[in-house]
Amino acid sequence: MRKTTPSATDLAPESAGAGPDALAPDEPASYEAGLAELEKLVQQLEGGQMPLEELLTAYQRGARLLAYCRDKLQAVEQQIKVLEGKELKPWTQE
Repeated sequence: MRKTTPSATDLAPESAGAGPDALAPDEPASYEAGLAELEKLVQQLEGGQMPLEELLTAYQRGARLLAYCRDKLQAVEQQIKVLEGKELKPWTQE
């Protein structure tokens, strides 16, 4: 009998063909959902009533949510630009 090694497509997650807009399993559906979850986690963390293992898990999730929200805000900042002549310039409210 010949042993075969799995190919990259055999090891890929089922959502691999879902395209670039597919959400990661732990990614919030939107900025607002991510922010709401982050606020809830902060309240739980500040309460000080979580077991140590849950505290660590919640802190790690909060760090991922914070990075997600920051990335979304940066993406929006990049989109909010006005064309002035041939040069892109950040939009400022006057």
